[in-house]
This record gives sequence, structure tokens and C-alpha cells, in this order.
Amino acid sequence: MTSSYLAKRRMRKVFCLDDFEPAARRHLPASIFAYVCSPAETGQSMDDNRAVFQDIRFVPRILRDVSKRTTARPLWGHEWAAPFGISPMAVSALTAYRGDLVLAQAAAAENIPMVMSGSSLMRIEDVIKAAPKSWFQAYLPPTTERIAALVQRVANAGFETLVVTVDVAVRGSTEHYERAHFHSPLQPGLRLLWEGLSHPAWAIGTFGRTIATTGLPHFENSDSEKRIPVMARNMVREFSGRAHLAWDAMERIRAQWKGKLILKGILHPHDAQKAKVLGVDGIVLSNHGGRQLDGAVSPMRVLPAVRAAVGDMPLMIDSGFRRGTDVIKALALGADFVFVGRPFNYAATVGGHAGVVKASTILKKEIFDALGMMGVTSPESLNAGYVKVAADALTRFDDVLDQ
Repeated sequence: MTSSYLAKRRMRKVFCLDDFEPAARRHLPASIFAYVCSPAETGQSMDDNRAVFQDIRFVPRILRDVSKRTTARPLWGHEWAAPFGISPMAVSALTAYRGDLVLAQAAAAENIPMVMSGSSLMRIEDVIKAAPKSWFQAYLPPTTERIAALVQRVANAGFETLVVTVDVAVRGSTEHYERAHFHSPLQPGLRLLWEGLSHPAWAIGTFGRTIATTGLPHFENSDSEKRIPVMARNMVREFSGRAHLAWDAMERIRAQWKGKLILKGILHPHDAQKAKVLGVDGIVLSNHGGRQLDGAVSPMRVLPAVRAAVGDMPLMIDSGFRRGTDVIKALALGADFVFVGRPFNYAATVGGHAGVVKASTILKKEIFDALGMMGVTSPESLNAGYVKVAADALTRFDDVLDQ
């Protein structure tokens, strides 16, 4: 049986983004699936990322001509086919063969933005060559010199948009995936061997194929040129050392980087205002998909307050989005763009390029249908008048915004 036939079989029962998850769970070794799906600690933030959408209800308008509606959304001079993109996700090439490239090329085919992770296992030069409109997300190295070298490498590669993740001063909880025996670095042993044998489609089609074609996977883009093997004992140390980073590091990056600069991981209006004053081109509200500080507020709960704080600055959001109606709610409350993570990872795992395209197609259709039912013809037509938010659903900052 060919890999494309197996992918089609795995996607036969996929009708929404959530359907990709159980299919990916069956396909992947338990330890690797646990790494992708795990929240921090008790999962409060991850749970609230979904619960918040229950606090927001639609107030649709009727008898409006919506026959010519569109999902297209412009951002910085480019008209994307939909108001969503693919979030950066670490080690995507460990869950799908050449996963970063699969995600980037499928996103390009669908005309949606894809953000390549700084913890990726493929070289940025290879991905940007295949998908020139891709964005790059950086986890900053610990020294000024290494930061500057990484930023220069990204510029030399040809990226036009740099996303700096700023909510990782220290490493988040790892207990859930360690309990499932996923270790960072990867640890070869009998359990890993058994998981490979018990999941032959992954072992042969992803891990084995990677070893056969490119050798042992490395973290390729954490620094200017250094490659870190996924089994390196010093890997945690190489990805640590950010606790001292502060706003002055962002100022230096802004002075060096000539393209679009985005800060990802902001939740407080004051930080959003600081970013605007510093001269960044946009921000992403995010609690890291619930993987960093457990109990951190859902980005949706602070969205209106941050929008009020930054005016017309491009404002993006991620963490917990699964449905077209989720995207519509974010746009109505002030977001310009939404990014979706885990479901696209699962889609690439289950179906490769075709899986990512199917996920994008599903989400586009949900948005297209929801716009029609809302009585609007485009994402830009949405505003807060189309939603009713439950009392106390949003986080108030009235007592601190004047400080």
C-alpha cells in the first residue's frame, strides 16, 4: 500500500479539525504524541483556551445579501485567502516526514501564512526556498552576539517576517510528556524501540525515512550555524539561558531587522503598548497553547483590552482555536488574524501535504459559512456588535492601565 493510500484511509473520518487528533494519536508513538498534546501542569490554561469560546455568543444580522462573501484577509499588503495561519510548532519533522516543509508548502498552496519554529529539525534555508512567504519564529539565544548572528542568518535566508517568542524566559512544565516517557533529549532504549515496532507506519514512513535520507535529526535553527542533535546530552543547556533577556534585546533586534517584526506571547496591555512604542510591526496574543505558565489567562479574555491599548496596530492571536466560529469570535473582538497550531501538526502527521490542505479547507469553509449566517460578507465587516460576551468573561485592566 502506498503512503498516499494510507493517508487517505486515515482521513476518511475527518470532518473537522478535532478529528485529526485521535487519528494522530493512533499513528504516533505514545511518547511523541504526548509531547505534542501536553499542557503545562494541571492544564488550566489549555482548558480555558477552549472554555472561553462558550462565554461568547453570536448576534447575527438577517436579510443581508451575502452571496458575494469572501474569507480573504489582507495583512501588510498581501491578501491571504483566509484570516488564519499555521502557528510555529517544534519538532514537526518528528511527527511527519519533513514536517516543516510539508506545513510550509501546503500553507503556500492554500495562500495562508505558516510560521516556522525555531525548534525545527529542517534548515530555514531549505524551507524558505520552497515556500518564500513563510515566516520564521525565533527562540533567542542567550547572548547578544548569538542573537545578532541568528537574526542575520534569518535575513540572509530571505525571510521577510520575524516572530520573536517572548514568553519563554524559563522552561515550562514537562511532567506530562516525561510521564509518557518522552525525553528531551531523546533517549534511545527498549521503550523507544518498542514504540517504533508497535507503530510501523510512523517508524518506517517518518523516523526511518528521515534517518535514511538526512541522518539523525538535528535542531537546525536555534543559532546562527550550530546544529544540535535531538539526542545531545547538552540540549537543554543549549536552549536555556534566556532568564536575563529584557526589552533592550528587542530594541537591538528592531534596529537590526529590516523586515516585519512580531512579538509573540504577550498578554498584558502594558506590554503590548511597549511593543508598539518600540516599533514592532505586530503582536501575537498567546499563552503558548497552555504549555508555559499554567493558569495564565486565555488570550481571548484580554483581546478587547489589548486592542484598545494598541489602536490600529496589527493584532494577532493563537491558543485554543479549533473552529471557524472561534476565528469569527476573535475577529469580532478585535483580532486581525488567528493562528492555529496542534490541529495542523496532527493533519500533517495523518495526511502529509494533503492532510494540511484538508485542514485548511475545512477551516476556510467553516469561516465562509459562518460569515454568511452572521450576515456579513468579509472578515473586515465584523465588530463587537456581532457578539454578546458573558459577564466577567473578559479580564479588566481599568485599575492598571493608567499607571
